[in-house]
Amino acid sequence: MKRQATALLVAAVTASGIGLAGITLRARDEHFALPPIDDRLMYLRSGRTAGRLALSFDNLLADVYWIRTIQHYGRDYKNRKRENRFELLPSLLDMTTALDPQFLIAYRFGAIFMALSPPDGPGRPDLSIALLEKGLAANPDTWQLAHDLAFTHYLYTGDFAAAAAWFKRAAAMPGAPEWIGPLAAITAARGGDRQGARQMLSELGRTQEDYIRRAALRTLAQLDALDRIDLVEQDVARFRAMTGRDPAGWAEMIRAGVIPSVPVDPANTPFVYDAVTRRVTLSTESPLMPLPPMLKSR
Repeated sequence: MKRQATALLVAAVTASGIGLAGITLRARDEHFALPPIDDRLMYLRSGRTAGRLALSFDNLLADVYWIRTIQHYGRDYKNRKRENRFELLPSLLDMTTALDPQFLIAYRFGAIFMALSPPDGPGRPDLSIALLEKGLAANPDTWQLAHDLAFTHYLYTGDFAAAAAWFKRAAAMPGAPEWIGPLAAITAARGGDRQGARQMLSELGRTQEDYIRRAALRTLAQLDALDRIDLVEQDVARFRAMTGRDPAGWAEMIRAGVIPSVPVDPANTPFVYDAVTRRVTLSTESPLMPLPPMLKSR
């Protein structure tokens, strides 16, 4: 199977799983809607304590905490000036999954929420990985959790060796689709190039869940910005070849006819050229900053 087709299949299955999770999530929220509260006021922060107090109502209480998780994430996502944003996500997810260790949606969606880079999330892929590993310990034959671990490493930590190992482990689990095995080899060999990430993110951008769709589209814009930087750096190299020296800035390149105007990123913010390092970068004023770890390594 060709690499591009394989990556597309991975993305399609990932997105379909997330889409199903979103539908279930909304159904729960509509049927068990809770009144708004200050979700910073949590009387229980330990999953073990909640489990002991829940008696035989573990699953019902897990639903309640899962809805609280969504409310907490949604409020902090919308209010970008709020202090200590997303601070309760780890505790809420711990309680939800301690009360219902088979609550796969909480593991999978929760891991995405935790991994999303600021300002869309706390940017804690380490906690996403810990949550998914907790889920896999409770559900050892669930290939989707192993796949999500690979996905998290691929997109957020940049540890492609770990991603390949998790893809390989997922492929060996009962019911795993046949495309995961080749993907492990591809990831190990190629190290996660931009095109592979673009395929995955394009499918995530089609999910019905607004938070995930927006974050995926933002990361795609960041990938587009890096592609533009590559092209602008070629223009810088062309100026250097023409003049025998490095440009002092964009104005000099425009006067030389190398570029028509100041180059901008997909958010229409001018790129920055550093005459000392001879590098083109995103501006710190760009809404596409900061870049997630897997893009910083590029």
